[in-house]
Amino acid sequence: MITIIKNADVYAPEHLGLQHILIAENKIVYIGDTLPELNLEHTTVDAEGCVVMPGFIDGHTHITGGGGEAGFSTRVPPVPLSKFTRAGVTTAVGLLGTDDLTRNTESLVAQVYALREEGFSAYCYTGGYHLPPTTLTGSVRSDIVFIEPIIGVGELAISDHRSSQPTLNELLKIASEAHVARLMTGKAGMLHLHLGDGERGLSIIREALETAEIPPRTYNPTHINRQRSLFEEACELAKRGCWVDVTAFETGDVGFEPGEALLRYMQQDLPQDKLTISSDGGGCLPDFHADGSLKKMDFAESQSMTNIFYELVDDGQAIETFLPFFTKNVAQLMNFHRKGRIEKGADADIIILNKQNRIEHVMAMGHWHVKYNQQIKKGTFE
Repeated sequence: MITIIKNADVYAPEHLGLQHILIAENKIVYIGDTLPELNLEHTTVDAEGCVVMPGFIDGHTHITGGGGEAGFSTRVPPVPLSKFTRAGVTTAVGLLGTDDLTRNTESLVAQVYALREEGFSAYCYTGGYHLPPTTLTGSVRSDIVFIEPIIGVGELAISDHRSSQPTLNELLKIASEAHVARLMTGKAGMLHLHLGDGERGLSIIREALETAEIPPRTYNPTHINRQRSLFEEACELAKRGCWVDVTAFETGDVGFEPGEALLRYMQQDLPQDKLTISSDGGGCLPDFHADGSLKKMDFAESQSMTNIFYELVDDGQAIETFLPFFTKNVAQLMNFHRKGRIEKGADADIIILNKQNRIEHVMAMGHWHVKYNQQIKKGTFE
């Protein structure tokens, strides 16, 4: 398959202006201001000056489904292919949450392979909320080293009544396993940390940084916008070299809504390459009473992350200032060297917006999944 996307207003994510893009099979092989002339069979899509940008990378998704915190009937089904690509997500990283018992690393890896067979880029973590971590080979280090789709450990829960209440030493042992696995493989090798509403916040990560030699990039806290004090703590960790992750969920009066969190981060003197946003797609969004009983529950989708992108565009924010949070920054954290950018040699994961800056076309690995706002490629059981 050879495809030309012409007259594209390219955000790579930096703004390159009007360019033409040549795609062969699943790679970008040319980008420039001269329209290539081909004697080979190909298709052409005219972007008509609309925004063309890398596909989103959703770094926190429950691809096998989350939930189960209000009984077995509340276990969320696996996330189908179109829930990702319809939202412009062309790469997803799956994980286990509260339920790392009825769901396990084996089922997670199997779902990764299923999504890959459907033409989508998928990876996953080993472990889950609890200790000892659920693994496939017996240790998190060997899972990362020997199981190709596994790139790190997560989401290990801290400051949450549902966690195993890990001690500092327990946290350091898992972080060291992830770090050594990174050295051995070149994978991300980080510890992805779920943050609850507990008063301890990120204190255990600060202790870890002050106690041991493990690099800051190993620790990757998520849900940092769920409380305002937690967000401020996370900003300080970003200064020390940690990547921190905003979740695209509603926070009410206690936290910062995701769009506001991104803006607050952008407006401060903080390392702009250390912030990402994810959806928690497929996961449950529970609200608990003070005694730990469930008050209500909702469920997340990748589209929630995309809606934040729309919110920022509609607010008049310059796309190149916040697009890295959805693309390039995630790719750098995950060590996805051919993701998150539009450049020669990169994977052909591309979003084309319409004149209203809404998703019109989505290409994943060189194949159209959404075209003219219609889902043309679906999962096996959709």
